[in-house]
Amino acid sequence: MRIAIIGAGIAGLTAAYEIHKVAPDAHVDVFEAEARVGGKTRTVPFDSGPMDVGAEAFLARNNDIVDFFTELGLADQMVGPSGLRSRVYAQDSLQPIPQGGVMGIPSSAEPVKHLVSAETAARIDAESTAEPIDWQVGQDYSVGRMVRERYGDEVADRVVSALLGGVYSCSADDLGIRATVPQLAEALDALAESGEPVTLSAAVKSIEAERAERARERSADNDGGVGQPAGPPFRAFRGGYADVYDTLAEKCGANIQIDTFISGVEPHKKGGYTVKGGGEAAQEPYDRVLVATPAPTASRLLKKVAPDAAEAMRPIKLASSAVVGLKIDSDTDSAGNHLPENSGLLVALDQGGVHAKAFTFSSRKWPHLAERLDGGVIVRASFGRFGDDAIVRADEDDLVDYALDDLKTITGFDARDAGVSEIFTQRWFGGIPRFDERHLGYVKAARAALADVPGIDVTGAWAGGVGIPNVVADARAAARRIL
Repeated sequence: MRIAIIGAGIAGLTAAYEIHKVAPDAHVDVFEAEARVGGKTRTVPFDSGPMDVGAEAFLARNNDIVDFFTELGLADQMVGPSGLRSRVYAQDSLQPIPQGGVMGIPSSAEPVKHLVSAETAARIDAESTAEPIDWQVGQDYSVGRMVRERYGDEVADRVVSALLGGVYSCSADDLGIRATVPQLAEALDALAESGEPVTLSAAVKSIEAERAERARERSADNDGGVGQPAGPPFRAFRGGYADVYDTLAEKCGANIQIDTFISGVEPHKKGGYTVKGGGEAAQEPYDRVLVATPAPTASRLLKKVAPDAAEAMRPIKLASSAVVGLKIDSDTDSAGNHLPENSGLLVALDQGGVHAKAFTFSSRKWPHLAERLDGGVIVRASFGRFGDDAIVRADEDDLVDYALDDLKTITGFDARDAGVSEIFTQRWFGGIPRFDERHLGYVKAARAALADVPGIDVTGAWAGGVGIPNVVADARAAARRIL
């Protein structure tokens, strides 16, 4: 059996690895347009060691992803964070990030009262008695629109968009509840099904209650709880995500063709499929083709073999972002200003005067990075939300200046004065899908259309969900489907 995989990001490489494990005699070619594997994960060499300029961590919610990385031989490479908290920059000051709630959405005003006006606080606490939400079981709805309608703009901008923006490179208004906060959609469903008044605060309270119950169960179970891996909920890799994509490339048993732009997939006259642009490796037809690219690329590639699926994917949009990595020689400038003792900071959507959406104090967040340093700190500045490509396209010198200026504006710490010895700028054009309230419908329609096309399948973040665990799970499932 000949199988072509288009895309050598984490999804494509994971699928190749899974195929090799299940069908070791299959011939697999992986085609990658870029000059490197890894896709939207990238680890670059700083003098002190490798540093990620894309995804830097994964959420270990259950044992599946930890077991997968252990299977790859990476158990000793997984590390946990320091436990330092982040802060949010809102109304020209650094404030604690609210605790509890769901992705910044509170069940009462108490956690967010330091970030909102008295009027907004009163509105939050009165929401439970407001006109119930007309919620239909199974529907989706904009996160931002829901929060604005029920709690007001201040919560949406200063809390929810700040938290979601770092994950999805979108404001809350561009994200769907079911697509990005599924537990909240399920809680709203449960209220509607029970016949109780559907309110945002009631849904969040039910999630908080379930969370507290799970915590009690875990505390009574010394091994970490059923289905819960022991250790911190977030983990990273000592060598960055290169540990993952290099290992997958080495162990997947596939022929990986980098710098190879595939222009389309077409039916072959003798059966199977032709991969256009694959060069010498693709002279013979393939029995199976798995497209592991962003949705717009997948749509273009599959027009001739799966037109209905291609049309279903076509509306999916992508958000761009940029990361500026900095090695700063000291965490104190000559005026005595210190970099805060936090893991990082987020910037409120309605905060003016700065360009960055977030900073990660990487060597504060990850002890393994701090151990490598002979003084100083490593900082990552993040830019860009959906619809704001101009900041991502800014000159590299401008992005670096924005990072240094914003850091001083927000914290008072002058990194230029402290000394900047290393800089790396990474732009991610079309890095993350916009998971809006229509996104899951697009994915469902594409999957349904592909069910009628033998030997063709798709995978990637747009199909499986944001985050490495979702990408890996979807890629493994796609590999088994295509076999």
